[in-house]
Amino acid sequence: MQTCTRCFAQSPDSALLCVSCQTDLREYSTTAVALSQFQENQRIKFVRVSIGNDACSSCHELQGTYPKENAPHLPHTGCSHENGCRCFYEPFLGELYP
Repeated sequence: MQTCTRCFAQSPDSALLCVSCQTDLREYSTTAVALSQFQENQRIKFVRVSIGNDACSSCHELQGTYPKENAPHLPHTGCSHENGCRCFYEPFLGELYP
């Protein structure tokens, strides 16, 4: 499930628009907003895609660290988990202090 950052409604992973307010989830889902913030932050050099313990095999293949500009879009389109994509982003800092 994807969560809209505008109205906080949940939509299926396959939805491009929020089921409640019709906002573009490719830009305003919680994962899309997180990735955008990571990409704008100069201290973050990489983005790690982590997965839940019960993730499908397709998501296991996606797990890893990526340059923040090349991080894959989540939810993963190849996910076959019955409850939706279990992947999430984690920042990888290049420096800890300003």
